[in-house]
Amino acid sequence: MRKSASLLLPALAVLALPLAAASVTAAKPEEVGVSSERLKRIGQMIQRRIDAGDITGAVTLVARKGRVVHLEALGVMDLESKKPMARDTMFRIASMTKPVTGLAIMMMLEEGKVRLTDPVSRFIPEFRGMKVAMALPSPGRGGGLAGGGQPGRGGAPPVPQFYTMPAERDITIRDLLTHVSGLASGPMSNSEAEKLNRLPEENLAGYIPRLGSTPLEFQPGSRWAYSSQAGFDTLGRIVEIVSGMTLNEFFRQRIFTPLGMKDIYFWPPDETWPRVATPYQRTPAGLQKPPNPNFMSSKVYFMGSGGLITTAEDYLPLGVMLANGGQLNGKRLLSPKTVEMMRSIHVPDTLPGRPPGEGFGLSVRVVSDHARRGTLLSTGSFGWSGYYGTHFFVDPVEQVVALLMVQTANPDVQRDFEDMVMQAIVE
Repeated sequence: MRKSASLLLPALAVLALPLAAASVTAAKPEEVGVSSERLKRIGQMIQRRIDAGDITGAVTLVARKGRVVHLEALGVMDLESKKPMARDTMFRIASMTKPVTGLAIMMMLEEGKVRLTDPVSRFIPEFRGMKVAMALPSPGRGGGLAGGGQPGRGGAPPVPQFYTMPAERDITIRDLLTHVSGLASGPMSNSEAEKLNRLPEENLAGYIPRLGSTPLEFQPGSRWAYSSQAGFDTLGRIVEIVSGMTLNEFFRQRIFTPLGMKDIYFWPPDETWPRVATPYQRTPAGLQKPPNPNFMSSKVYFMGSGGLITTAEDYLPLGVMLANGGQLNGKRLLSPKTVEMMRSIHVPDTLPGRPPGEGFGLSVRVVSDHARRGTLLSTGSFGWSGYYGTHFFVDPVEQVVALLMVQTANPDVQRDFEDMVMQAIVE
């Protein structure tokens, strides 16, 4: 028996109430080839994870052919208060901010203000002539730490030891969008980026140029390695430079307002914070609150890489717009060819750093071979995830957009969610 049945918002309940994101309407699942009975398996899977202590709760949302067929809230948004999860609960989506920044860059591309091949130094001169970190040889058997590092304090990882050499070429916008730049992408480059000590009052304009003094982790384009913050923060700064607006203003005026995304912020208003779910980390002792849950969000430093806080319904229009080839309800943000470029495979799964069957597009992962990836998602599906476990994908073959909103990272839940969504499609 489902322990949190009273907290459940059944899939069909969306038909009785207007969606907050009015730009996307609801439909009975069978009207768009989805089984109502099979959709129940999403909630059953989520409840099993709640019962196992993997997550506190979740909001799940599925749309097909531009119509919402499933919206479900299960569990609680805070373990102490036991406040029920609700469909308007807000979540820190962290790196699901990156596709929004990727969209902004593609809009600037369509306006002729940037090219994918442009060197970053065209916009930020401090990125010209960057160096690449080269690890020093490991000591022999006479002792010492791998990589030649010195032990950190309190048992911390050893400090990487390296020398530098000139980069073979400047890093480009495409490199940043696809995580092949080497900018703050590993232990050597991160160790130097951490020394920059970004101040709380600094904005992108003040901080990003200083990243040009840090070494790259590897020669640009030679491998894939996730640049969790620096790469897309730099892209955010480029958007600011070419648009003449802060990233927050650009997102609001050029993306959120046209798409009807009203409940999405870098820093929510005071009256909105009670709706923000509490994040938790998995530990041997169970779920524990992290020490600084809002480290990505700010009123002044608008991260292109993370920081947005929103609901499932308010992020949905972004996915539906991409599934529709760049437009939603008469508002066109991109052309179909630009969306095609965005979701194309720019980094194959053969490049070091990528898993089998999963390439990378412009700010999004792309399923390059669904059989090799071991997923029910169609080849060509794309999307991304966030630090606290949020996850979205677009399956252009089946015309599906789906969102998993949680506040505890768990890749297994994300994969199970994908399969539970796709098995519900029956025609």
